[in-house]
Amino acid sequence: MVVRRIWPILATLGLIAVGMCTTVWWAPAVMGKTAWWLPDDLWGTMVAANRMAHLDLSGLYTAPTGLVSFPGAALILVPLTAVVDAAGMSLLSPGAQNPHPTTWLLAGPYMIAISSVALFAADALAERLGVTGWRRGLLAAGGAVALWNVSARWGHPEDAVAIGLFLYGVLALSKGRAGRAAWLVGAAVAVQPLVLLAVPVVAAAVRGRKLPGFLLMAAVPSVVLVGAAALANFHATVAEVASQPNWPTVDHPTPWMFLAPHAAHGAVSAGPARALTVLIACVCAVAVARRWRTARDTGQWGPAELEDLLWWIAVALALRSVFEPVMVSYYVWPPLAVALIAASRSWRRLIATAVAAGAVTFLSQATWHGRWAWWAPLVAGLVLTLLAARVALPVRRTGLRPAEAEAEPVSVQAP
Repeated sequence: MVVRRIWPILATLGLIAVGMCTTVWWAPAVMGKTAWWLPDDLWGTMVAANRMAHLDLSGLYTAPTGLVSFPGAALILVPLTAVVDAAGMSLLSPGAQNPHPTTWLLAGPYMIAISSVALFAADALAERLGVTGWRRGLLAAGGAVALWNVSARWGHPEDAVAIGLFLYGVLALSKGRAGRAAWLVGAAVAVQPLVLLAVPVVAAAVRGRKLPGFLLMAAVPSVVLVGAAALANFHATVAEVASQPNWPTVDHPTPWMFLAPHAAHGAVSAGPARALTVLIACVCAVAVARRWRTARDTGQWGPAELEDLLWWIAVALALRSVFEPVMVSYYVWPPLAVALIAASRSWRRLIATAVAAGAVTFLSQATWHGRWAWWAPLVAGLVLTLLAARVALPVRRTGLRPAEAEAEPVSVQAP
């Protein structure tokens, strides 16, 4: 198994090393600061995880957690906070009074390691697509570069864990295991509901008679976790989960700000716009459902059908960045991660997609706050990334037919 997954293992170790060096040494030195350069958002989620570990569900959505995702985001950090508790460490947020929190020396590697489930899921899907050798190495490297944004930079492992679980669900579905796929998709939603954008696309790939059961099983983890939190503190849970507050003065407002009702303390509610985005994703799923009729009815997904499904999942996930009223740079990561997998059967598409994904990742770190100045180039970059993953670049080679220039692997049928 180690040899089989050597590329994501190496990518994970590299990302942990770069992430820890960047936060503790390199970035502070470049910025001329003595304090560590740490992801602030992680600390509130760790407080929520600590409360969950102590069965204090009423405090999941109360200050200072800042939790707006489903409770699964805190659940994945419970093992970390248990070790922090046992070691007598503090969950005090970094700041002037806490410039070098030793908790980060545990939290950083743990958070990056669990985020890397997305890299392992990507490698497993690439294997299913028939991708071998160095292309899987490039996929892991490109995925790690993009993953830095959501993990080491911003401290949101829930996004990466959710995408990883969701991709494993897609892998199970490609093998005809709809039940396992439903539970994995449901676990992904319970960790971070952003994957709801891609659920309609996956539902379009489920055999008709299995679809009701698939959706029912996928709903169970979220219903249980959110229901438990709501029973403990109904007002706080509903206020945060339904409103999805964001701050345009801190993050990046977009031209869709008019869709976001104003909330307290200068925040806006992103919930209504996100509901509209899910509706648009449903329209996309209906539009492409016929493409997979044969694979859906037979339960047999070859590389071409699986690649097509992955590309449409990337499109659905990109809708968040297109229609979000207020953006944060790590929001662009999910479609980049999935687009890289969809491109992995071709060297040219994979290289072009990796270059585009890297450019979008670092462009998103810009600090511009105009409604068009930051959002428009980012959306253009996402579009180019999706096109690079879809369209093969022209090849000029003498003596080679097109089929020889870019050979496709033989289709693999599900067992």
